[in-house]
Amino acid sequence: QLVESGGGLVQPGGSLRLSCAASGDTLANYAIGWFRRAPGKEREGMSYINSSGDITNYADSVKGRFTISRDSAKNTVYLQMSSLQPEDTAVYYCAAAPASWGTLEKVAYAYWGQGTQVTVSP
Repeated sequence: QLVESGGGLVQPGGSLRLSCAASGDTLANYAIGWFRRAPGKEREGMSYINSSGDITNYADSVKGRFTISRDSAKNTVYLQMSSLQPEDTAVYYCAAAPASWGTLEKVAYAYWGQGTQVTVSP
């Protein structure tokens, strides 16, 4: 089971850190992706980290602003988001793929959290 946390309301230019915690299994066995679904849009991949934590990738829209990382001791993956803008408003999901590699394609991910709302507004 994956559980996201850390969402909320933030002003433009602000920062948030999302967490994705797992119970019942170790995240070290999985590549982890972060996705978001903005109102009226499809769910899209933002970032992923491979199972060993040494390969990451980002969508162009968040490159340089978002950072993904994983803490094996805490069995948690983080998404640090900075310089947030209103267009970043969305429900953010983490997902796990039973593979060592990662991808921004949602079809590769077998397990999903329930999502956490991020709202960027003055």
